[in-house]
Amino acid sequence: MLVTFYGAAREVTGSMHMITANSNHILLDCGMFQGKRKISEQKNKSFPVDPKIITNVILSHAHIDHSGRIPLLTSNGFNGRIICTRATQDACEYLLEDSAHIQESDAFYLNYKNLRACLNKISGGKDTKKIKALLKHGRHDLNKEIIKSLILEYRLEYIQPLYSIEDAKYSLSFFEGYPYKTPFAIGEGIDCTFYDAGHILGSAVSIIKIKENGRSYTIGYTGDLGRFDRPIIKNPTLKYAEKDRNIDLLIMESTYGNRLHGTVDNLKDNLKTIINDTYNRGGTVLIPAFAYGRTQEIVYVLHELYNEKKLPHIPVYIDSPLANKITKIYGEHPELYDKETHEYFLQQGENPFLFSKINFISSVEESMTIMREKKPHIVIAASGMCEGGRILHHLRHKAHGTQHTILIVGYMAQHTLGRRILEKGREYTKSGKKGVPPLIKILGKEYPLKADVIKLNGFSAHADKNELLRILAESNLEIKKIAVVHGEEDQSLSFADTLEDKGFSTVIPHAGETIQVK
Repeated sequence: MLVTFYGAAREVTGSMHMITANSNHILLDCGMFQGKRKISEQKNKSFPVDPKIITNVILSHAHIDHSGRIPLLTSNGFNGRIICTRATQDACEYLLEDSAHIQESDAFYLNYKNLRACLNKISGGKDTKKIKALLKHGRHDLNKEIIKSLILEYRLEYIQPLYSIEDAKYSLSFFEGYPYKTPFAIGEGIDCTFYDAGHILGSAVSIIKIKENGRSYTIGYTGDLGRFDRPIIKNPTLKYAEKDRNIDLLIMESTYGNRLHGTVDNLKDNLKTIINDTYNRGGTVLIPAFAYGRTQEIVYVLHELYNEKKLPHIPVYIDSPLANKITKIYGEHPELYDKETHEYFLQQGENPFLFSKINFISSVEESMTIMREKKPHIVIAASGMCEGGRILHHLRHKAHGTQHTILIVGYMAQHTLGRRILEKGREYTKSGKKGVPPLIKILGKEYPLKADVIKLNGFSAHADKNELLRILAESNLEIKKIAVVHGEEDQSLSFADTLEDKGFSTVIPHAGETIQVK
């Protein structure tokens, strides 16, 4: 019985591992790599295993770094099932199509920018207005047919999206949703049971039981593990069924394997202070946030703060059509909420995600109006790592303003724009904001980063080092070996050292490495 690690091995994004047993090939997640465009594009397009040989896919949760390559899989000969919880299935209906839409939109925008720059150079900058009119329908819509034909005519690089909206829609027919704590077959002699991982709505720890050559094996796959006592969803599972307790190999995430978060208790007070300080400067708070999970948590806490009259009466804009749809999914799964959410909101007849100052934005025109708004407000927009979506356009308008705040509320992977904003912003703040501000490149153009950049760790959906250790210490699992994955190399190495000190046997696989489970 073999396990091969294809993604999120000594790195965070691109989660993908494969179990081989009884001539079955079970894929654990099928995530997208995120980071530098050319490197990520190459990794994402180079599928490490023939989709035709994969029996089934176990999807731990809906985030794109775990689900984002499923449309590639299903459009290239895969004939199995994508198996996940029902909430994850519901979320992927929107997330995968949105991922395709963002890729198509960003690809067309970059093609437009490159072609416009080429034509401007040829004309010596004399025909800028004519060129824009040629390449656009009205103010916002790109003339895609003209852009493509001219790019081919001038032999420029034509940037292709990873997959299309049609590919994403087609992939949804492969999904099957199952409840927690209900065993189901995933291959010959192979069963799986989901347990709540506490990361986002519907996230699951998968316990996979295998019978091969007269022997029984149990593989645990954590996906991403959540924190304790966070808003909305329940804590990570600590009590497992007796039959699922003895784990031969636990494939465990280590995103924050050597880091500690701020306490959840301080979250509201810190958020209140940041918003009030920015409001007093006359600025805007920009919050890059994943549409699934992070956005709903922020809205939940803002709702509490408004109820408690701790914030000025400024509007909150959710500038993400996807977040609007995902919030609907949250409303459809109250059975997954924690006790506090039921008591604070539901039993009082309130929707946790609706209040007087919240505004859900859909159209591009509305979004553009908000970008030009001078009065203080709060914007929550995707993508969470600033690698695509409407947050890029808000950053273009606000990153150079000293009165504004860019609030980082989640993990920013290496080589993403979000990580560069965080690191450059921190460095500039440490210098007392003296000298020339750092530059950040957004959609091909550089902007000075003058806005305050603040990291608020309390919103992280990932367990930190102590919480990961708590899950191991307080759960009733008996674990023979742990494969440490889904962490930048320094985090995985450090966490493995900590685990070894605690008496666990560990391995830190490299991408492409196969280990035999004994």
